[in-house]
Amino acid sequence: MRSVEPIRWTEDGVVLLDQRRLPSEVVHLTYTDYRELAAAIKDMVIRGAPAIGVAAAMGIALGVSRSRAATLDELRAEFKTICDTFACTRPTAVDLFWAIQRFQRKFDALAQNAAQNNLEPLQLALVDEAQQVHRERVAADEAIGKFGAALLPAAGRVMTQCNAGALATAGIGTALGVIRIAVETGHKLEVLVPETRPYLQGARLTAWELHQDKIPLTLITDNMVGHFLKTAAVGAIVVGADRIAANGDTANKIGTYPMAVLAREHKVPFFVAAPISTLDLSIPSGDQIPIEQRPSAEVTHVQGVRVAPDVKAANPAFDVTPSRLIAAIITERGVARAPYQDSLQRLAK
Repeated sequence: MRSVEPIRWTEDGVVLLDQRRLPSEVVHLTYTDYRELAAAIKDMVIRGAPAIGVAAAMGIALGVSRSRAATLDELRAEFKTICDTFACTRPTAVDLFWAIQRFQRKFDALAQNAAQNNLEPLQLALVDEAQQVHRERVAADEAIGKFGAALLPAAGRVMTQCNAGALATAGIGTALGVIRIAVETGHKLEVLVPETRPYLQGARLTAWELHQDKIPLTLITDNMVGHFLKTAAVGAIVVGADRIAANGDTANKIGTYPMAVLAREHKVPFFVAAPISTLDLSIPSGDQIPIEQRPSAEVTHVQGVRVAPDVKAANPAFDVTPSRLIAAIITERGVARAPYQDSLQRLAK
């Protein structure tokens, strides 16, 4: 659904589509303070690794553009605080840190030629940079979609996990972008969409996006995945990613790893779709990927209603799929296959 805009820059502030309230309500919130925007990332008003990267870029630009610093030295000190604030929001999504590092480099380059008492050119340049990040995200999704569509069956069922659509990327999506381009180019597909407990991004967000696009889908519960891989002639699985290690191990929403294991058992190709910014070649394997632990209330409650007794509940937001279970990793620069240590390195360069 190319009309969905989870985030946009305006003169009034950064506007987010509140994904917590979908599909029952479509509500847009405007943020004028970078600290409130950082809290929105943490609280999952916006989520999905690429979209978090765009939000961080816009948030940093927002903080700098609305700073009351009088000198370059004051702005430099405030800039560090702004970046540190965003770095504390979602630890697993590497796009967040990619965006922060990009803006740190940009700020340092601009500061070399900036006047001590004229900050406006630097501020405007960072706003332009944030908008450029958004444009790049849109273009990358289109490229990922084209590369990935060629890997999907001409007709039949495919499966995804969580939400890796427009809501998660600020473009057309990574995994859903692949499906969208495939359908646009003539593939006759039905999508099996697991609900993705505990936050229900599959049921609330992916099902909503596909329904808006009139792409056939069937919503299933998470514990139906094995049954449908065994009985429903699924031709492929395509999922997104929040961080990909140098060896191809991939962190994605909790439930992705058992889906990949079941896909191997039933000989269903398992594809990961993600931008180059999601690669973290600084870590050798998925063992080094930090796993965000979210509040237990997301497990014990649904939409604020308690569904479990007052007991201890685990809530890791992600799991790690070993690269040996991944048939290919689809990026905007092409498709990587094993050995990923080599193929990802080539694409990253």
